[in-house]
Amino acid sequence: MSMATYKVIHCINQFFAGLGGEEKADLTPTIIKGAKGPGLLLEKLCPALKISATIIFGDNHVAQNPDQATADIINLLEPYFAGPDRPVLLLAGPAFNAGRYGLACGAICRAAGAHFTIPAVTAMSAANPGADQYKKEVYIAATADNVLGMQEGLGRLASLGLKLLRDEEISPAADHYLAQGKRKNIFADQPGACRVVDMLLKKVRGEAFISEYPMPVFDRVQPAPAINDLSAARLALVTSGGIVPKGNPDKIEAANAQKFGTYSLRGLAAFSPESHQTAHGGYDPTFANLDPNRVLPLDAVRELVAEGVIGSLHDYYYATVGNATSVANARKFGQEIAKRLVADGVQAVILTST
Repeated sequence: MSMATYKVIHCINQFFAGLGGEEKADLTPTIIKGAKGPGLLLEKLCPALKISATIIFGDNHVAQNPDQATADIINLLEPYFAGPDRPVLLLAGPAFNAGRYGLACGAICRAAGAHFTIPAVTAMSAANPGADQYKKEVYIAATADNVLGMQEGLGRLASLGLKLLRDEEISPAADHYLAQGKRKNIFADQPGACRVVDMLLKKVRGEAFISEYPMPVFDRVQPAPAINDLSAARLALVTSGGIVPKGNPDKIEAANAQKFGTYSLRGLAAFSPESHQTAHGGYDPTFANLDPNRVLPLDAVRELVAEGVIGSLHDYYYATVGNATSVANARKFGQEIAKRLVADGVQAVILTST
C-alpha cells in the first residue's frame, strides 16, 4: 500500500536558497518549482511531504515590509492554488535565532495560512523575536539557536505540519512547539486541592513534578546603588530609540537590530533635525525627526551640567533600535556598552526608549 503524499509550499530566505547573505537581504519574493536548499532534506526526512514550490525572499525585505511582501507572496502562490491539485500545507524555515528571518517566516505563515485556509507552520528558536511576535497566532516548532539543529528543526516542522493536516491531537510538550497560551478544559482523576498538595509534597521531598500552570521566567537585575552626589558624577546617554546621525551611517536596522552605534557629542549643545534622526521602525518617526531631543534629551542634560546638577556629560552616546530586537542581542549590546562606559569612568547613565 503506497503512502499518501501531501503537496507543500516551502518558504526560505535568500541565504538558505544559496543566493547570498546580507547583500541579498532586500531581495523581493520569487517562486520556483520544487524543493530548494533545506527543502531537499525535508522531503528526504519526511517522504509524505512533496514540495510543489519554494518561495524565496530577502529576510530584510519581508521583515521590514510585512504587509506588502506577504501580499506579493500570496499573488505568487495564487496559480498553485487555482486547480484541484492545490497544496495543503505551507512550511517556512527553520529560522533558528535569525531575527529578521523569524519575523519574515511568522508574517508569511500568518498571512498565507489565513488567505488559503491551510495549516501554516514555521520553526525557530524560542529566543527569536519572531517567536514572541507570532507564537500566539502561528504554530512554531522549537529549534536550536543555529543551523547545527537543521535536521532536528526540519523533522519537528514536518511532524507538526502533518499532525495539523491530519487533525491529530497535539501538545507543546509532545510535539515540541512553542506554547500559545491557550487553555484547554480537561477532566482529572483528582480535584485541584489534592493535585496541588501532591505537587507540594513532591517538591518538599525533592522529587520531580510538572506544574499544571508554568509561570513565565524573567531576568532579575540587581539595581546599582544610588549615586550620592550627582553633581560630581560623569553621566552618559544611551538609547534604544534609534537616534543616530543624519543618514544613519552605521545602517542600524529599523527592526531586529544587529548592532549599536557609538557617536560623538563634542560641540553639540542639542540635537537638531539637520544633524540627527531616528532609525527606529516601530513608531511614527515624525516628531522624533523634528526634534531628536524628545527621544534622547541632550538639550536638557546640557542645561543640568551647566547648572551644576550633573558633574559632566560623557563625550559619546550609544544608540540602537529596540524594535523586535532579540533578548540575546539586547543583552549583548548592553554588556558591551556597559564595559566601555565603566572603562571611560562613567558613573551614571540615562537610558531612553521611545
